[in-house]
Amino acid sequence: MPYKKGQKWVAQVRINGKRKEKIFLNKRDAIVWESESRSNPEEIWPEKTNTVSLFDWSQAYLDYAKAQFAQVTYDEKKAVFKRLLTEIDPALPVSELTLGHFQAYVTKQKLERSGYAANKDRKNLVAAWNWGNEYMNPKLPKPNPCQIKKMPEVRSPRYVPPEEDFWKVYNLTTGQDRVMLQAFLHLAARRSEVFKLSLDDLDFNAEKVQLGTRKRHGGDFEYDWLPMTKMLKESLERWIEKRPIKDAKHVFLCLEEKNFCKEVYGKPFKHRQHFMRNLCERAKVKPFGFHAIRHLTASVLYKLGCTVAEIQAVLRHQSATTTAKYIKSLGIESVRPALEALSQQKRNVLHFRPREPREIKNDSEKAVSGAVNS
Repeated sequence: MPYKKGQKWVAQVRINGKRKEKIFLNKRDAIVWESESRSNPEEIWPEKTNTVSLFDWSQAYLDYAKAQFAQVTYDEKKAVFKRLLTEIDPALPVSELTLGHFQAYVTKQKLERSGYAANKDRKNLVAAWNWGNEYMNPKLPKPNPCQIKKMPEVRSPRYVPPEEDFWKVYNLTTGQDRVMLQAFLHLAARRSEVFKLSLDDLDFNAEKVQLGTRKRHGGDFEYDWLPMTKMLKESLERWIEKRPIKDAKHVFLCLEEKNFCKEVYGKPFKHRQHFMRNLCERAKVKPFGFHAIRHLTASVLYKLGCTVAEIQAVLRHQSATTTAKYIKSLGIESVRPALEALSQQKRNVLHFRPREPREIKNDSEKAVSGAVNS
């Protein structure tokens, strides 16, 4: 009888110690295939070869990804393969996959979602194939058929909320929520870094905070120390002293006592769905999320004249190039004063308006002008 593996059904036939298997999308097709296979004479069965199917590859890589990466990264990769398996037969051997298969898939993602989304799927598939080529047995063949040309993208600058919008939202909060927003602003922290912040990460004597992230090559947790501003220190000390669960390991906790929050009461946050959106609606400002506050911190530091190296240290990028790209993606308003100053220069080095044609005075100039115009 067929057995279920993930979302697929595996049909199997065993005769005289030999086994034959095939993957199907539903149980009915698997049963039909088993029945037909048993009716075939054993001598016409092809020898079982050690091949890897698209389904085998996806399962093996996702098992690795679940152990290696953060949950959000694993979920992203899982979603990619879920979409891919609806477009290509999961039982297809990887040796038969071609550039055409992946080109058709990525093109469809571009049309239905966006060029950016399509390229993100492409990136994940390239990484998955490279992993299979190195670690699976048998190895996935070369060259990598996922390495097709990237789709054109239309990218807008990252949204950076105005400082006044942040403070409008901030002024609506109290207690833990207010301290959490301070932590996001003063540390330029990612959401998971603030949610996972523990008492062991706070050094009040040295006035510094330790943040851990997996958003780096290899997926290992890496920790960095950042200065704890005086404002943030005072707020954290007050909050830890007055919070209702004194012995909790984490700084920020789910304290909602509503029915749907009972199971997670006293535990660190994993999500705070609708929290920022609701605050923005109450403050009557354009919606922004936790990560936009990281953008805001970088933008304020840049406007204050901080160097790329200083901003890199705050954002904790491994490469200064990443920081430079990050700053560039925040928008172009920083160059407005330079362009305005240029437009007001008395010396017209660059002409913003076309010059008026000068009057031609003599016959020789008329001849040259006629020859050029003809």
